[in-house]
Amino acid sequence: MCNHDWIECGDEKICLFCGQVVKADEPAPSATEMILPINQVLHGNSLEVLKTLEDNSVDSIVTDPPYELGFMGKKWDSTGIAYNVDLWKECLRVLKPGGHLLAFGGTRTYHRMTCAIEDAGFEIRDCIMWIYGSGMPKSHDISKAIDKRAGVERAKIGERVKLESFQYKGNNVYQTNGDKDKVTLDITAPATPEAKQWDGWGTALKPANEPIVLARKPISEKTIAENVMKWGTGGLNIDGCRIPVGENELKPTVRGAGVHKTGNERLTGWNRDEYDGTYTPNEAGRFPANVILDEEAGQMLDEQSGISKPRKGRTGKRGGTAWHGQKGIGTPDKIGRWPSDSGGGASRFFYCAKASKKERGEGNNHPTVKPIKLIEYLITLITPTNGIVLDPFFGSGTTGIAAVNLGFNYIGIELDERYVEIARRRINAAGEQFHKHMEVTQ
Repeated sequence: MCNHDWIECGDEKICLFCGQVVKADEPAPSATEMILPINQVLHGNSLEVLKTLEDNSVDSIVTDPPYELGFMGKKWDSTGIAYNVDLWKECLRVLKPGGHLLAFGGTRTYHRMTCAIEDAGFEIRDCIMWIYGSGMPKSHDISKAIDKRAGVERAKIGERVKLESFQYKGNNVYQTNGDKDKVTLDITAPATPEAKQWDGWGTALKPANEPIVLARKPISEKTIAENVMKWGTGGLNIDGCRIPVGENELKPTVRGAGVHKTGNERLTGWNRDEYDGTYTPNEAGRFPANVILDEEAGQMLDEQSGISKPRKGRTGKRGGTAWHGQKGIGTPDKIGRWPSDSGGGASRFFYCAKASKKERGEGNNHPTVKPIKLIEYLITLITPTNGIVLDPFFGSGTTGIAAVNLGFNYIGIELDERYVEIARRRINAAGEQFHKHMEVTQ
């Protein structure tokens, strides 16, 4: 618990350590009385701030910890915090039994983070692969290195243009000043025999995916059903994350369900509200997979797979083993056949997270911002209705924005004060947009 150090700020009192806020004319909570800091960005060390949160108090954790690679020379990406078992033990403690954790990792260091999460007591349930089309290879040109070592000048045979500063590519949203950041580099030919022998050799592949560990706190009850009834956690929101045939994105809802909707109806298989013994086609879409694409990766996949035409499935009958073909996509024909494939490229089987350069917001210079739509999808997958999602590595607040967009509550923890302010500004702007949207739709 937090040994609160309160300061007055207008008509409120704020704890300097844990960030809790109470009315100035109300008695301040003691160290044993905890007010959960819902919808707040807490400034501080994640391990220490987590200790101020109550046991079994949050419903899910979606976070993007440091990959421990020293990215762009940033000190925060080489502290070892992602491997700290004590940190993940605190996450386990505050998470409700059966609650899920989703944590991004780097391909070279994911295994160490996952082992720390497992050693803390989590059950490792799956690995989601986020695949993106554009990445920046950090490969060392061996041929050039050999010529440089020999002190030989290479002949220029062409030019290429690249962005010297930040850019919007693949897994990250980078800052760029457009043409001002473009630089022209020489393309050179190997000079020495040894350089010619190793021409075209490098030291790294182009990054095109990031693994996301899916872990769960062990349930406290005998069965998942009993755990869900007691805690509201333990399952995955499958219907809420199905891949629609037509529009591949989630629809925000006031209650934080985050499910795909047509009008005010939830798209589902069986008519659960007024069951009359008949089967209603499941138009919500395909089953969510442990692969997620960005738009560019989806386009590349479709170019390689080709575009298929819609096909008819075999006659379907309720009962037995299963419906033949794609369940409920469209309507059956005159002899009861269901369409098994609506046609399209192979990317239609996976969720494609769309992003925009506008997501970053003015003044956001954080180098590893994830697409908001991607985080919305992940929050929806593991967070129950009206749930609280925790992000102990809050960065510039993308998890908070995604939660606001979907109507969920959030708690964010961030060490860097600069990013705390950026996160609060971005979330406030998202909240204003959300309320404007609700005023229009209601």
